[in-house]
Amino acid sequence: MLNAKNFGLASGILGAITMFIITLISLGNGYGSEFLKLMTSIYPGYEVSGIGVIIGSIYGFIDGFICFYIFAWIYNKLQNK
Repeated sequence: MLNAKNFGLASGILGAITMFIITLISLGNGYGSEFLKLMTSIYPGYEVSGIGVIIGSIYGFIDGFICFYIFAWIYNKLQNK
């Protein structure tokens, strides 16, 4: 059985770190710019900029937490049957 809260938190932290690093790298040399262009269309207010690093990290955490919390919750429900 998975602890849904802990699984969600771990995934949220990983999502935040990923968005943080990819945004920083893209600011430096443009690497990952196509991926980040997609993210700007999904996350309102996010852009590849200094403040975008923070906004993207917040969105990455929220997105990762919600998706993987639900994943763990469904997994646990299926395990109980």
